[in-house]
Amino acid sequence: MTPTADIVIIGGGANGTSTAFHLAAMGARHVRLLERRHLAAGATGKSGALVRMHYTNEHEARLALESLRIFRDFRAIVGGECGFEAPGFLQLVPPGYEAALRRNLARQQRLGIETREVSREDIRTLFPECRTDDIGAAAWEPGSGYADPSATAYGFAAAAQRLGVTVETGCEVTRILTERGRVTGVETAAGRVQAPVVVLVPGAWAQPLLDPLGLDFGLQPFRIQVSLFRWPAALTRKHPVVIDAGQKAWIRPVDGSLTLIGVELGAAYGGDPDKLHEGVDEGYVALCRERLGHRLPLFADSTMRGGWAGMIMMSPDGRPIIDRIPSVEGLYVMLGDSGTSFKTSPAIGKCLAEWILEGQPRTADLAPFGASRFAEGRPWIDEDNYGRERLTISR
Repeated sequence: MTPTADIVIIGGGANGTSTAFHLAAMGARHVRLLERRHLAAGATGKSGALVRMHYTNEHEARLALESLRIFRDFRAIVGGECGFEAPGFLQLVPPGYEAALRRNLARQQRLGIETREVSREDIRTLFPECRTDDIGAAAWEPGSGYADPSATAYGFAAAAQRLGVTVETGCEVTRILTERGRVTGVETAAGRVQAPVVVLVPGAWAQPLLDPLGLDFGLQPFRIQVSLFRWPAALTRKHPVVIDAGQKAWIRPVDGSLTLIGVELGAAYGGDPDKLHEGVDEGYVALCRERLGHRLPLFADSTMRGGWAGMIMMSPDGRPIIDRIPSVEGLYVMLGDSGTSFKTSPAIGKCLAEWILEGQPRTADLAPFGASRFAEGRPWIDEDNYGRERLTISR
């Protein structure tokens, strides 16, 4: 007998598991999450997992704010632990972008985000090790920080299972089934599952499922790397999370007296995502040490302690595609997040659940994330960017 479900979710990362949890929490039954490998096996497990509100647009900032409330209260709302810690977050911008930062701060403050501009003197108090002479302006979010990406996905999945969701790992979906323009289920390596609704959040494995449906959103896979460095002896406490727009880098502390750094130097990847080289390149380590030492001079001779590479999917404008696809009734997608959607995954899952069960998302307006913007010649460009119209700092 062919298995059936009311809703099938393809992908067991933070967004897929968040969607599963929120659907079940809102009363959905017969939800089945299918993951081709293990939970958090893709971009989620490789994420730097920053949890910050600072975006150069209101829409992603709103999703981040709604998500922060869940990260902070994860045990009470979801159950279990997500590893959220809040050492504070600094957004640094180079000279010439002071006015843009202030306009972005004004938008964020109107949303209720706890953030403010800080001076160089303030930074020296908050983060004495941070070089400030080449900073144009900076913003401080005292309640932001980072989480554990795998723990977050596993926490959402466990909570979803407690509420009746079926989670199947090692179950590869090979095709989304349709009839007369609407979803009828999925084909897996083990057989078919009938369902009238499918939520597609498979990360780098999206295109083979989109192609038979005639859907092409211009997604491009990118290989992204990060490196870990040991703290110098002089650093004895966790430092803030930092996005350094001038250095095109981000850093955050890691348990074990380590600092994680990513430099926005992703390379387009045309190979099989299952054959991605997951180690860090030697030249990239040197670049990370240079950027880290520039902003935090005491790290100039720090010992490299590890690193990894993962794959993200870039949309043509670097912003996520979160939509209900009109040409395939019953198909919802979260695609091309460009490496920024871990921090917004709690709200994205909630919005998708509201859309599926109530007909529209209530938590946030998802219209700006619609797939039709590309066909209509309306790519998303933030007016108050920091010199990076398309690419955002990943993670």
